[in-house]
Amino acid sequence: MGKANIKKYVLNLAPAFGLVALFVAFLVLGTWKDINVAYGLKSILNQSIVVAVVATGAIFIYTLGSFDISLGASTAVSALIGAMVYNRTESIWVMLFVCIGVAVFVGLFNSVLASVFNLPVFVTTIAMLSFLNALVLLLININGTGSEIAIPAPAVVPYNTVEFKMVLLIGFFLLCVFIFSFTKIGRKQKFQGGNPLCAKLSGISEKKMAIIAFVMSGIGVGLGAFLSIIYAPTLTKNTASSVGMDVIIAIVFGGMPVSGGARSKIYAAMIGAFSMTILGQLMVMFNLNSGIGQMVKAVIFLLVVFLATSDQRGKLLPR
Repeated sequence: MGKANIKKYVLNLAPAFGLVALFVAFLVLGTWKDINVAYGLKSILNQSIVVAVVATGAIFIYTLGSFDISLGASTAVSALIGAMVYNRTESIWVMLFVCIGVAVFVGLFNSVLASVFNLPVFVTTIAMLSFLNALVLLLININGTGSEIAIPAPAVVPYNTVEFKMVLLIGFFLLCVFIFSFTKIGRKQKFQGGNPLCAKLSGISEKKMAIIAFVMSGIGVGLGAFLSIIYAPTLTKNTASSVGMDVIIAIVFGGMPVSGGARSKIYAAMIGAFSMTILGQLMVMFNLNSGIGQMVKAVIFLLVVFLATSDQRGKLLPR
């Protein structure tokens, strides 16, 4: 194995090694400071799962070399409408399907809007972000108390367990792995993300790939909205407010190249989401305030981007 291959191999595994190192550091520090490690791990899982689910679906969009900045607002709108439907039907499963349906509709609307006006996807998602944020306030004012929309807490207690949430996360992850790694859809999306012009000349439909990407992302957003309701059945204008940025950071933390293409990894979302949450817990243990914590995350974010693109600088094809 040559030096170039060894370097590539190490860089590919670096995010996984980083997650393991953070996990070990959490266990060691938690034991040393006599912290309830089991409770801490449960907290990490609860904080990570929503971001991990949404980010896993978003990988399909990022693979195309684009990104959706409206994911957090879409999660909030889907959760609010899902909660409203539950209050009328008292059915958890109807609420789940409504959350997914609303999120998929928003994603499809984004892709269609980009196609009709021939605009980059990220441009339409910026416009959608403003629209969805306004819709969040409108839904709360019309259907809630003016500040929140809530469903009865006892209704979600049976589902507010780590086991149930992990089943949803792992099930969706395996579905995405199958589509991304073992079907033509994943290969075509990597090809398009790496070289859009060549992909177009090869007969790959850019619009079709965008629609599929937004459908998969919508399913992830819908599941994330459902899990948000289960975790906190009282929804406000701040529900899922940080999810959009957390998804971007998680994907990069997981070693996903910002350019998409052939080097995209479906597992980046999972690794990044859990790494980011454990890092946050470690900073809490060191009594770092939120400002310093954000600075540390920003530095690590830039470092990961630098390392992930170190062997690709100057090789990226023009878009």
